[in-house]
Amino acid sequence: MIKKFFLTILLSIFILSLTILSCSSQTDGHDFIRNKDSLNMILDSYVEKGLDPVIYARLEDIDGDILYEHSSVNRNLLPSVEVNGQTWFRIWSMSKIITITIALDLVEDGILSLNEPVTEYIPEFENLKVAVTKEGEILSEINSGNTEEACPFELVPTDSVMTVSHLMNHKAGFYYAKTNIHCLDSLLATKNLPTAKNSQELIDRLAEMPLIQHPGTKHFYGTNTTVLGLVAERATGKSLKQLVEERLTKPLGIEGLQYGSHPNITLLPTFSAKDTILRKAYPGELDIFGPDVPDYDPNHELYLGGEGMLATADGYADFLRMLLNRGTLNGIRFLEKETIEDIYSPHTLLDSPYGYNGYNLWVSGDSMRVKEHGEAGLWIGGGYENTHFWVDPKRNFVAIIMSQMNWKQPEGSTRDDKFRGAIYKQFWKEGR
Repeated sequence: MIKKFFLTILLSIFILSLTILSCSSQTDGHDFIRNKDSLNMILDSYVEKGLDPVIYARLEDIDGDILYEHSSVNRNLLPSVEVNGQTWFRIWSMSKIITITIALDLVEDGILSLNEPVTEYIPEFENLKVAVTKEGEILSEINSGNTEEACPFELVPTDSVMTVSHLMNHKAGFYYAKTNIHCLDSLLATKNLPTAKNSQELIDRLAEMPLIQHPGTKHFYGTNTTVLGLVAERATGKSLKQLVEERLTKPLGIEGLQYGSHPNITLLPTFSAKDTILRKAYPGELDIFGPDVPDYDPNHELYLGGEGMLATADGYADFLRMLLNRGTLNGIRFLEKETIEDIYSPHTLLDSPYGYNGYNLWVSGDSMRVKEHGEAGLWIGGGYENTHFWVDPKRNFVAIIMSQMNWKQPEGSTRDDKFRGAIYKQFWKEGR
């Protein structure tokens, strides 16, 4: 009788253990996303409707295990292209957070200081001027509906000192040829920045351009991070390519993240739907700099810290996992935990109802949950050709959506929120 009682107890413990093990594994590995088909259908629909030429999406946990991946290709445009985690993409502004981490690594090593004047490293910027209206209003304050009032602009001396911190926070006054102030955009286009033969020539061209505001005025998105990369080069005597390789990718074992192409890399074409029909983009249609874009020629010794990198989804996910793991990857520390915390702490756009900006890393607010696009506390970023990522520090995973598409149709702009929202609706439904 006693023996039977103990056997019953042992059997109950065994069944309970199996139940606990089953429950604990429900959010691990392949079970992390229960309904993958619904997510696949969302991504496929954007390709089928001609809103994206190609999409590759990937979720990884903090250890690098793939939780979800899916690819979709428009076979009319790309009949023989296969897209996967090793496909190379132009990541544009997803380069910015990488350059920022390199600069912060230099700060940790005492090579840079956030409060140092930029002219300590780039004295060519000593005589930069600020563009203002005839009434003296700085151009970054011009209402978007009254940009004609800005032309022709006048030039005045800067009334503040540009610091390394201003570059990191997009407060320095640099901009893209997309301000909608035609006299400013057309002037920048004549400089054709991506065709500069090297960093020195890029500095010389930028030194001839006015700033759109006095340094430190407010957040104004532009080539500030590109200049940050130039500061890192001047501070170390090394190219940004060398710094990325020596400080980040090689020590941490990251493959699939680099400057410059090589013979084994075939980049996807550029695409546009500017006239509502998805097609290959015309020359000059990607006009963020004006007439030209980076050429990714490995022999071109120009490394644009804000726009110039190439990456695979696999490689970029490794970088994001380093951020998620508070500065370490593969057991190697790149940045201190406190530095990572500073990256996603509030720095600019603090009055936004949608979240705030860290160091070029958008941190979502409560409105994300209200709109059912995600939830508060996600670290979000993206690039010019419709690449997108986010990091979820609560559930310890990273997500990437890769495409190569500019001039999106309005419906195409819903892709990231719709896909992300579908994932979080699953989480909420399951109480996660």
